Amino acid sequence: MTETLQITNLHVEVEGKPILRGVNLSIKRGETHALMGPNGSGKSTLGLALMGHPKYLVTDGAIELNGDDLLSLEPDERARRGVFMAFQRPVAIPGVKMADFLRHATTNVRNPDRQEGEDLIPMREFRKELRGNMEQLQMDVEFARRYVNDGFSGGEMKRAEILQLAMLQPTFAVLDETDSGLDADAVRLASQSIAEIGREKMGLLIITHHDKLLEHNRPDFTHVMLGGRIVESGGIELADELHENGYERIRAAYPDDEAENRAMVDVEQPVP
Repeated sequence: MTETLQITNLHVEVEGKPILRGVNLSIKRGETHALMGPNGSGKSTLGLALMGHPKYLVTDGAIELNGDDLLSLEPDERARRGVFMAFQRPVAIPGVKMADFLRHATTNVRNPDRQEGEDLIPMREFRKELRGNMEQLQMDVEFARRYVNDGFSGGEMKRAEILQLAMLQPTFAVLDETDSGLDADAVRLASQSIAEIGREKMGLLIITHHDKLLEHNRPDFTHVMLGGRIVESGGIELADELHENGYERIRAAYPDDEAENRAMVDVEQPVP
């Protein structure tokens, strides 16, 4: 049976303000979905609610992983089940080295029943895999000795997120504007790396405004969010239309959702 992440009639509010208003989305392992929409439309809220951020209160609906209730699980339990999110604005963790962070996280994902204090992935095995992934991402080996996101540039933070994706190998991954803050060459490398890491191996939900990240990750499905709802879905042709013409047609076609979107812009703030 194909592994599936199913989102049904999802309603989410932030600090008492409704953001998501009935989102329905089904992602199968091996599929690539692009999620697009104007600023403030609820895209980041969907990802953060999926991962269990405490600020994002689910008031109705369901999120199921292979038929199991995901909403009843804590964020770390969702990660152990194979759900991952690359944040739009990752936080710094001073004092924790990237290599140490990744070794613990990778061990916990690959051995979900592991208790703290039990053996980690053998160092030699971990180091070989980490270096291989860093070479693929064209990252200096010294990067692994730095503290997580501490003093990182925007581009370094995004590459660190992709490195986590490569090491954790989740079943389903949400990539929240991984291309933001990157120059054209870096976006192209990111696009290619994501394709090599995840194409056909995991279900990808790529939140983006631009076409470069989709260059090597052509979506099987494209969804447009406006005012907290998915108002249109299609194939790659829909993504191409939005890249070429923007959201003018969408805004005109769904005036009620556009009015909701204008009201939400100052509320939906992507947070780690």
